[in-house]
Amino acid sequence: MKKTILAILMLASAAIMPVQAQNVKLTPLASSKAPQQPTIGYFSYDEVFSAMPDLALAQRDISELRSKYDAEMQRVKEEFNRKYEAFLEGQKDFPATILKKRQTELQELMEKNIAFKEESKRLLAEAERAIYAPLHNKIQEALNELGAQLNLDLIVNTDSDACPYINPNKSVCLTQQIKDMLQ
Repeated sequence: MKKTILAILMLASAAIMPVQAQNVKLTPLASSKAPQQPTIGYFSYDEVFSAMPDLALAQRDISELRSKYDAEMQRVKEEFNRKYEAFLEGQKDFPATILKKRQTELQELMEKNIAFKEESKRLLAEAERAIYAPLHNKIQEALNELGAQLNLDLIVNTDSDACPYINPNKSVCLTQQIKDMLQ
């Protein structure tokens, strides 16, 4: 009886165990096909952006706006300095109520100047985004067009070491093509 049970267990374990694969040599499917066309493109956004002809006009507009804000900040600063100097000169002659009133005026003026400076920084950043938006849109349109023409799956921006290695045999550099499209 023990021999019968032992024989059944051996047969069952043999049936359950996986069959070893024969020594078959597999060939990759890709080697049987013709070489594939690259499906990934890459480019330098900064290089393309700085080569755009409209960039000089946009930078000039931003520079003009910045100089207007700088001139206003300088005017406000000079106004504050004049009032502060007048306050310092007359401070010993002012009665306490006038002295307090002038101090409050100077404090309010200083707070307004600080608020204006912060607001002008925000407005300049917003204006810069608005002025550069058409340039960014042109780059995006060129990328869409070129990606469709070359039947690419992906286009990568290589700036800021975001993509430290791209196999040149499986990808295509688009920087010059995009620059030419935007000229």
